[in-house]
Amino acid sequence: MKGRVEIIIGAQWGDEGKGRVVDALGNRVEVFARYQGGANAGHTVIVEDEKYVFHLLPSGMLYPCKLCVVGNGVVVDPEQLLKELHTLQEQGKDRARLMISGSAHVVMPYHKILDKADEQFRSKDKKIGTTGRGIGPCYVDKFNRCGIRIEDLFDPDILREKLSFNLELKNLLLTKVYNAEPVAFDDIYAQARAWGKALEPYVADVSLALREAMLEGKGILFEGAQGTLLDVDHGTYPFVTSSSPIAAGGCVGLGVGPSDVDRVIGVVKAYCTRVGEGPFPTEDLGDHGQTLRDRGGEYGATTGRPRRCGWLDMVALKYAVRVNGMSSIALTKLDVLTGFEKIKICTHYEVNGEKHENYLTNTSLLAKASPVYTTLDGWKEDISGCRDFEKLPEAARRYVEYIEKETGVPVQLIGVGPGRSQTILRGL
Repeated sequence: MKGRVEIIIGAQWGDEGKGRVVDALGNRVEVFARYQGGANAGHTVIVEDEKYVFHLLPSGMLYPCKLCVVGNGVVVDPEQLLKELHTLQEQGKDRARLMISGSAHVVMPYHKILDKADEQFRSKDKKIGTTGRGIGPCYVDKFNRCGIRIEDLFDPDILREKLSFNLELKNLLLTKVYNAEPVAFDDIYAQARAWGKALEPYVADVSLALREAMLEGKGILFEGAQGTLLDVDHGTYPFVTSSSPIAAGGCVGLGVGPSDVDRVIGVVKAYCTRVGEGPFPTEDLGDHGQTLRDRGGEYGATTGRPRRCGWLDMVALKYAVRVNGMSSIALTKLDVLTGFEKIKICTHYEVNGEKHENYLTNTSLLAKASPVYTTLDGWKEDISGCRDFEKLPEAARRYVEYIEKETGVPVQLIGVGPGRSQTILRGL
């Protein structure tokens, strides 16, 4: 009997609470697999009032005797990964077994330098809002077929050849275009060799390991970083990430065929947030937006940057349902909406007086879109202790039911607080 494979995706602009959902479902699976992105994303997990932030490690690392996988679609910052591992080891929390694809590309020091230099080089209206973690330049090298992969760190000759070639080009760019200092070969080479020795025990054929786990009947959770609207193909280009967080990216980033996927769970925050530049139709720049930010603790897990906040965008959510083939919704941070007398939901956009019920993939048009809202009653009751859907206030239930009706997708998990136990399960 084949094991069940589920993909956890972000249905908005990232920061939806994917790590928290993965952790809440973790006791029923044996394998956690990260499929794309890099250390520019942070998954926050709270267990027994203790907060853990994972940037590269899968969220299942806190579960004993599980397998945690970092796939070929991830760009790995070895310094960050080893730091996370060391922190868990010091706390006695490195309970899972870690496996890393040798085909995953390495974020090198020059990628970070180029990332920051490029953002500074752009005029104010052309800035992307990058975290400066080197993710974009690393993916550029990957698709330019000059990237350095994890497996290259083990062979001194291959590493020397690839690093020499890259630095010749990168140093020209740094000195001639960005007016920056060149990067020294010897320092990076020695560092990369040390990374290779530290990572080699974890490297394996991830695609094969996942196939074997399926055939053994094990449950597997794929988890991505960022969200649908930051997808390099389907997001608000160019204000996007450099990979594909959508469900299809899970298959590419782990070497698994689409027919093996049983369910796609879309993680949806009960309101919307966005970090960095780019269009955000329902952004609230007034008191309501600030209240959402303060109540939700909306500050980046990786950078600490305050997130832009606004009401739920149903137009964008329906789009996410379509491009991901979502079969169920995990609704997070419903508790943050407690106390609002009225709650808004965007039902369609208006651009130059024209009504748009479908999401605008043209970013310049989306930037001009004005949201049109419907308004639902809010609730004042504390819902953080609810563990049953029927125990929620009537207005909170109506909010959830409205989302189900409009998307045609059942809401099967509801987060009513940050803790692992603060979860309502409805058929998952």
